[in-house]
Amino acid sequence: MSKKRNKRKTPATLKKKLIQKTLKVFDHNPDTAFNYKDMSKALGLANGSERKLMNTILIELEGNDWIRHVGSGKYKANYAGQEQEELIGKIDFNSRGSAYLIVEGREDDVYIHSSNTGKALQKDTVRVSVSERKGKLEGKVIEVVQRNRTEFIGTVDKSSRAVFVRPDDKNMPVDFFIDRGHLHGAKDGEKVKVKLLTWPSNNKSPFGAVLDRLGMPGNIDVEMNSILSEFGFPYEFPKQVEKEANNIEEANYDEVVKDRRDFRDILTFTIDPVDAKDFDDALSYQKLENGNIEIGIHIADVSHYVLPNSALDQEAYARGNSVYLVDRVIPMLPEVLSNKLCSLRPEETKLTFSAVFEFNEKGEVLKEWFGKTIIYSDKRFTYEQAQEIIEGTVTDETYGPVIIEMDRIAKIMRGARLENGALNVESQEVRFRLDEEGNPLGIVLKVSKDANKLIEEYMLLANKRVAAFVGEPAKNKTIVPLVYRIHDEPNSEKIADLKIFLNEFGYEIKEVKNKPIAYALNKVMLEAKEKDELHIIGPMVIRSMSKAEYSTENIGHYGLGFRYYAHFTSPIRRYADLLVHRILQAKLTNKKYITNDLEDRCQHISATEKEATNAERASVKYMQVKFMSDKIGEIFEGKITGVTEWGIFVELNETKCEGLAHIRTIEDGSFFYNHKSKQLESFQSDNKFHLGQQVTVLVKNVDLIKKQIDLELAEKETE
Repeated sequence: MSKKRNKRKTPATLKKKLIQKTLKVFDHNPDTAFNYKDMSKALGLANGSERKLMNTILIELEGNDWIRHVGSGKYKANYAGQEQEELIGKIDFNSRGSAYLIVEGREDDVYIHSSNTGKALQKDTVRVSVSERKGKLEGKVIEVVQRNRTEFIGTVDKSSRAVFVRPDDKNMPVDFFIDRGHLHGAKDGEKVKVKLLTWPSNNKSPFGAVLDRLGMPGNIDVEMNSILSEFGFPYEFPKQVEKEANNIEEANYDEVVKDRRDFRDILTFTIDPVDAKDFDDALSYQKLENGNIEIGIHIADVSHYVLPNSALDQEAYARGNSVYLVDRVIPMLPEVLSNKLCSLRPEETKLTFSAVFEFNEKGEVLKEWFGKTIIYSDKRFTYEQAQEIIEGTVTDETYGPVIIEMDRIAKIMRGARLENGALNVESQEVRFRLDEEGNPLGIVLKVSKDANKLIEEYMLLANKRVAAFVGEPAKNKTIVPLVYRIHDEPNSEKIADLKIFLNEFGYEIKEVKNKPIAYALNKVMLEAKEKDELHIIGPMVIRSMSKAEYSTENIGHYGLGFRYYAHFTSPIRRYADLLVHRILQAKLTNKKYITNDLEDRCQHISATEKEATNAERASVKYMQVKFMSDKIGEIFEGKITGVTEWGIFVELNETKCEGLAHIRTIEDGSFFYNHKSKQLESFQSDNKFHLGQQVTVLVKNVDLIKKQIDLELAEKETE
């Protein structure tokens, strides 16, 4: 057991703590006036000397312009002026009920206290009146301009008096009141999909109706379907779409080859994950008579089967992309297409759209060709099998020399990319070993090796050269609009925050003259990989960057160091690639591609990509929590990965799962968040908690519904 001293609060410590609490009361009640008696009551101060001290504190705070005197010994939060402007943007709630207004094109977000969020729900577009206080913008919702969504996933909470649905999204500020006539048989504790009906002005909760009963929490299928519904992805295809897909006939290869380049007699193979079912891409290899090497990057020709404005096309566009949850894939296209007709399966003939390159011995591209092709995939390799060939632990007389030579060229291309300032993004991904029922048995880290990088380099080459072929201005030629994959330069403030974060872990960004900052970041990530900390450092570096997205306005791709870049290589799982295929084919055949709504489509598929990423993360988080559910009471070593006003986030070294140690559980709870140092610091001692710090924690509680792991610092002897 720990031996903790009973520390008596000094007057200075008490005063500091009361000031913190007083300012918090004013922040949470910006329109309320308080005198010292009111504030003492609000803080539960009964002692006469403490109430007297409160009077002194209010006078001092007024002198420092934190609050303003409004008469009769009462004070209010001090605003520099009255209402200054109105802004329209998206509201982003946190789990405590307060929110921020995010306005496109504006760097600073506007803080909105929980009492000023009105009838807004997460991600709604709202109109906000904005005032300034001590240089900080604060807002109040005055109108909900547009709902982000009207359907939500939650759990039924039924009592004898009323029925509510508690949303799964912890950032939803309210529960839904359900009239029993709109319950549709849902049971207490059951997961449901609920529709927002109305929100009367005099009610704290919006009214909703149950649309669909998903099942009881804890069941893997129920939880995964709940995640899909929460982020707007259907887990079944409409009957019309399935019917249209099933009616598609496989191409007559002997007929269509007349209009295609035939690669069926050229050595061709795929390299994919061991559990892959949809094979987007294949590689071909042949030695030319002039001694050079021809490598073809062959991509499934989805555009041959999915025609514009068909039911299939509209459904694929609505989904935007496939969604990869921990235990399942929700495809963008029905299985008959994604796993059969379009999938480049071994020992089968398939239609492809190809980028073919001629390389010399130095790995330089001498020629390029783009067009429709037909291939026969001779063999399928997993990444692990290809890696064994590259490492020399397995020999293959036919494919071994080919894979080794292609790996050599890939490494030349990769080296040139990194030397030119590309960011070496190499993060470790959490993967699960699952039993037959989908329950997590263990956690493993997926590491990118040479075989993965081989495929990556050839896909990057194809994507880059297709984008340049379509988008690069040519003399006396009209520029063809394209769906570019763009990535802006990093924001200087985010880089400054990253430097603070890295310093806490013992890393330093050492910028090199005439080199982009990505060059220095690559050095940091290489060092982190050697220290087995890449899974922590890599994601933080990525978060400091701007987000990649789709747009018709090309600004290049900073992270890759490319002037032109588009997604061409995965049309089975990304709608963006399907659009690029159609645009490229139009250019190759001197036709005009209709582009009236191309930018709108870019914005839509950027949004669906973001939601798919959120769904994938939610499924990982759920599996992590489920994996830890039988480990309550166990002690783990971990590293602090986040410090906030409400506690510290700790990633456990052994399981890579992350939980929160709430501030109230840390020692005697006398810690506060220092915004400048980004640390939790003690009011009463020199104790502090910072990013990267190693700690020992106890698993206190695991909540599968909230997808939350609660931790406590393990008790230690105190000197």
